[in-house]
Amino acid sequence: MTELWVERTGTRRYTGYSSRGALVLVGSEDVDGVFTPGELMKIALAACSGMSSDQPLARRLGDDYQAVIKVSGAADRDQERYPLLEEILELDLSGLAAEEKERVLLVVDRAIDLACTVGRTLKSGTTVNVEVADVGS
Repeated sequence: MTELWVERTGTRRYTGYSSRGALVLVGSEDVDGVFTPGELMKIALAACSGMSSDQPLARRLGDDYQAVIKVSGAADRDQERYPLLEEILELDLSGLAAEEKERVLLVVDRAIDLACTVGRTLKSGTTVNVEVADVGS
């Protein structure tokens, strides 16, 4: 299983790592060149939707189809949460007949609803346990 962790690199700045060699810079909104944790959550949602719909779309549009998934949602700072996240999957469906377009939309919605782990988790809620471990001697 892939291990994930973050290390503090400065005031409200972290680097996230995976045991597979990936890294991402995380920090406050006022810091250039980093993602905020909320932005990473939104990107994870959009990427999950894209990956979940990739095979059905490739079957209908071809392996080289282009897709852009835009995701947005403002934070409610009083509650410190995102009450609404919105995604827009941009595709070129101009080569399809009206019936084919309707079928593609249905298949994409179904694929994302069934296979997008991030979306399913956000929609249903999840339990988060936090433990503080004293690693000092």
